[in-house]
Amino acid sequence: MYPIPVNPKTQGKTDLTIAAWLKTRKREDVILASKVSGFSDRITWLPGREGKGSRVSHKEIMLSVDASLQRLGTDYLDLLQIHWPDRYMPNLFGGAGVYDPTQSYPTVPMEEQLRAIDELVRSGKVRNFGVSNESPLGVMEFNRLAQQHNLCRPVSIQNSYSLLNRVDFESHLAEACAPNNCDVGLMAYSPLAGGVLSGKYMTDAAQGDDAKKWRLNMFEGYMARFMQSSAKIATEKYAAIARKYDLTPSQFALAFCNSRRFVASTIIGATSVDQLREN
Repeated sequence: MYPIPVNPKTQGKTDLTIAAWLKTRKREDVILASKVSGFSDRITWLPGREGKGSRVSHKEIMLSVDASLQRLGTDYLDLLQIHWPDRYMPNLFGGAGVYDPTQSYPTVPMEEQLRAIDELVRSGKVRNFGVSNESPLGVMEFNRLAQQHNLCRPVSIQNSYSLLNRVDFESHLAEACAPNNCDVGLMAYSPLAGGVLSGKYMTDAAQGDDAKKWRLNMFEGYMARFMQSSAKIATEKYAAIARKYDLTPSQFALAFCNSRRFVASTIIGATSVDQLREN
């Protein structure tokens, strides 16, 4: 579905950009990951959806992978992730709320999802399976099904994790994902909390024309929510600690993520070459 914000006219263009870059590298030297979109009534234009919204069904997983491989110009993915669960989750993408079973809806069985991915692994199109934006329940259920039916198990989880967003993983998922339990490594996304921990939202530039392209301004209400939250105060204090040790705020925030024993990889995002070099 990338790039974001999602749009039917741009869907898949991220794969095409990566494909052009991939031609300059040896395929065996690159770890290539992709995702299958989770449940959404609004995303109706992806392969196999037929205008009905996206689901994590066997058919849609197969079509999604084949289309992605074609765009990427390769015959296998090193990692395939389910972008977000097919089932109801009240706290998806940072949402707040208590789980309410009356809000659940018919879902694609997790065994069906896992069997489809296992089929792709056995065919050689996918080498490893991971989850994303998941909960302890999802991690443990996929692991249980894998053991019960001799299917591939999740090796990674791509969830948001940063100095400003520690509680969800550290208080719940860290136990489920530990090596002595499900043994799933965290691929921490948004380690700079959407750019917040870089400190740029605390500067005068946050009011300039260039700031319209910044992540918090791309989604309605995000910037106002940040400015009114305790995250702003925390960010200022983290920036002060970074300066004390001759680090930029971004370097400090990324070093924190990289130092956690449960983090297998830290996913960075940069909109300029200067940001990429700093990260």
